[in-house]
Amino acid sequence: MRFASLGSGSKGNATLLETEQSCILIDCGFSIKETERRMARLGRAPSDLTAILVTHEHSDHIKGVLPLARKYKVPVYCSYGTGEHGQLRLSHHWRHLELGAAIDIGGISVMPVAVPHDAREPCQFVFSYRKKTFGLLTDLGSITPVVREHYQRCDALLLECNHDVTMLANGPYPYSLKQRVGGDWGHLNNQQAASLLEDAEVARLQHVVIAHLSEKNNTPALARMAIEPMLVNSDALLSADQEAGFDWLDIA
Repeated sequence: MRFASLGSGSKGNATLLETEQSCILIDCGFSIKETERRMARLGRAPSDLTAILVTHEHSDHIKGVLPLARKYKVPVYCSYGTGEHGQLRLSHHWRHLELGAAIDIGGISVMPVAVPHDAREPCQFVFSYRKKTFGLLTDLGSITPVVREHYQRCDALLLECNHDVTMLANGPYPYSLKQRVGGDWGHLNNQQAASLLEDAEVARLQHVVIAHLSEKNNTPALARMAIEPMLVNSDALLSADQEAGFDWLDIA
């Protein structure tokens, strides 16, 4: 199993997960043309996709989902609440995901995990394949007991470090937006992300990717300062970029 990013941040998000049998796209916050370009950079095309999974209906995650699904005839899996957006649920491409109930997609066990975020029925995902586990966790404002339970035993983790608390407080956002981003239904700050690793089996982690960094309220260096002390192997840590994403990472 391996994974890569087409891009991560407020301007668009998309992650690829691949095995010998399947290729899954998680979210698509880019246009069809841009998605095709970014996938080609990773040696893949939308015609390779087995499925598209959607975490929630915010535009930086869902913008390109339905156009891509229609053009390439790919099934789209998401919660009922997320499916209400843009009539996605009415499309024949839509497949229902029940949060907390694992399903099999092309031999990969997919667990949709409910998260606190200001969307209709948001989730994140934990993937298992041949005794290896990949956790994708962005777009949540707080870490619940359910989240801690599901993300304790990952072999690789893509983890939101959206903002630094001080930078957000002193930054250019209006007060209402600062409250939303920093609230329990907003986005994780660096220290919250680090706290998730307190209960995790960190010795298992082959890769930890810092993701969904705010361009105005965080820096890769600040996020790394928070996360690195929690890890056994600092070489496992890297950051996802808005433009470049990151290249394929193998989970051995």
